[in-house]
Amino acid sequence: MSLKAFHIFFITVSELLALGFAAWSINGYLHEGEPMMLVAGIISFLAGVLLVRYGVRFLRKLKHVSFI
Repeated sequence: MSLKAFHIFFITVSELLALGFAAWSINGYLHEGEPMMLVAGIISFLAGVLLVRYGVRFLRKLKHVSFI
């Protein structure tokens, strides 16, 4: 596995974890009303969105490099 392929895999897993944690935190806020859960959810959602943006920019920058 190339470094590029591993990096894309790692970014994808990080995006899924960040967005999953955001959903879990916001759901916890809706059920418990804890304000810190909402803050954690918003921050995690923003991190997930930024990771998506980073992943797209990474792919565009290294589109000429093979995955092998």
